[in-house]
Amino acid sequence: MSEEEPKGELSIRTQAMPADTNPSGDIFGGWVLSQMDIAGGVFSSSLARGRTVTVAVDGMTFHRPVLVGDILCCYVQNIKTGNTSLSVKVEAWVSRNFRRFKVTEGIFTYVAIDEDRKPRPIGDALK
Repeated sequence: MSEEEPKGELSIRTQAMPADTNPSGDIFGGWVLSQMDIAGGVFSSSLARGRTVTVAVDGMTFHRPVLVGDILCCYVQNIKTGNTSLSVKVEAWVSRNFRRFKVTEGIFTYVAIDEDRKPRPIGDALK
C-alpha cells in the first residue's frame, strides 16, 4: 500500500486509550468507526447548516490496526450532495512514532433533519 496524503479536511483528532481496547489489547474497530462517524457528523452538519443523522455506512475498509497511544485523525470530504442527504468520505489516519498512515476509510451518508426529525432540504436554515 502506498503512503499517500490525507484527502479532505481534518475534522477531529483524538488519542486511542487503553479503555478503547478489546481483550487482546487492540483498539476496537467500533471505536474507530464511532470516531469517524463523529467527524463526518460535524462536517455534514456544517454543510447542511443544521442537524444531520447517519443513515448508512458503506465501503468500510480496515488497512491497519489502531494501537493504544496512537493519535487518530479523521479527514472528511463531501463526495455527493442530494436534496436532503450528503455522502461524506471519511479517512482515518494515525500518527505513531513520528509517522503517519491511513488505517481505514469509508463512505458515510447523512440526512439533514428539521426540529421534528423529518428530512429537510440541505442548506435550509433551522428556524
